[in-house]
Amino acid sequence: MRRPGGWRRGRTPRQRRAFAVGGGLLGAATVMLLAAWRSTGFLSDLLLNLGASVVLAAISYVIFDPLFEEARKARVQEHLSFDQQAFVARLHRSGRRVRILDTWTILLEQRHRETTLDAVRAALRNGAQVQLLLLDPDCTAAQQRSEELERQRVDVPRQIRANLRHLAAFHRSLEPALKPRLQVRIYDASPSIQLYQWDGQALISFFPIGKLSFNVPQLEVDMDSPWGGFVHARFEELWKHQQATLPLERYWSITVTLHDGDSDVAEVQVPYVLVDGRHYIDCRAFRLSRPLTARAQLPARTPGPARVFALVDPADGDPVPVASVARHFDQKYGPGDGERTILRLVPQRAAEARTPAPRSPAAADPPAR
Repeated sequence: MRRPGGWRRGRTPRQRRAFAVGGGLLGAATVMLLAAWRSTGFLSDLLLNLGASVVLAAISYVIFDPLFEEARKARVQEHLSFDQQAFVARLHRSGRRVRILDTWTILLEQRHRETTLDAVRAALRNGAQVQLLLLDPDCTAAQQRSEELERQRVDVPRQIRANLRHLAAFHRSLEPALKPRLQVRIYDASPSIQLYQWDGQALISFFPIGKLSFNVPQLEVDMDSPWGGFVHARFEELWKHQQATLPLERYWSITVTLHDGDSDVAEVQVPYVLVDGRHYIDCRAFRLSRPLTARAQLPARTPGPARVFALVDPADGDPVPVASVARHFDQKYGPGDGERTILRLVPQRAAEARTPAPRSPAAADPPAR
């Protein structure tokens, strides 16, 4: 059975420790009282008094320590702003859980990035599970947040894409044993709460209009407190909502199966961008030599069956200019080296897919693997 907010009922480690210490004291008191009973004179009186005092100490500890613990949990500390250095120092010592819920995080900006990623790596090596939830840069809420921060001259989608680019590179650099412990998702919902959790403590704040959330007061709370239960429930709700979140892996690339008639030619992972509802892929991974079609599962939050597409070379007369598509690739994956081969995925019916469209470029020799 669970409490509101998803916490399991049962004794906390602190409560178990209180009972263990209390039991140890009672055991010591029992030994003293038995020794007093078997001895005589001054030693008997001394052991009797000591044993009785230890019994009272054990009972008081078991009764009052949980009360002090509850009072500590209920205490909320207020900080004037988000202290990056203090949070990074706490990351180094984390060994159970690290969670971040934000639009984007300043911890991955250039001046903080190296120390932050070092701290995340240390937490992973300590056995911590690290989960990050950042806003989808292509969703309406990201654009709305940019408009709210217009006076601050903050491009929210650009900031998020930069965060995701650095997180993807960091994940690739991790040792294989650590990779499963780092999980990153993007969410499509109105941002309401900022959460930075390390083990059983967290900093929380709310998104002000026209201000960066890092520059407003932060509440430091215990995750076992009502405040902690509230933000825990909000994080879990978003994290587990299949239609509201997308894993970083599916945001970063899609699997395309090149198709020639009734035969599959090759399967490749390709970068992609979504611009005005149209999907574009970077096909530099393979060389085009004859007309082919592609079967792909688009990165929707509710996955559907793979669909068949024609690979169309975007033209200057298209609704989305080629230069604009190239800029989206640069923002998502970093500045290109001029070697991108950008094609647009145009849906085809299964019957049409066997006859490549006239505009389809010549497609593909299998990539080198």
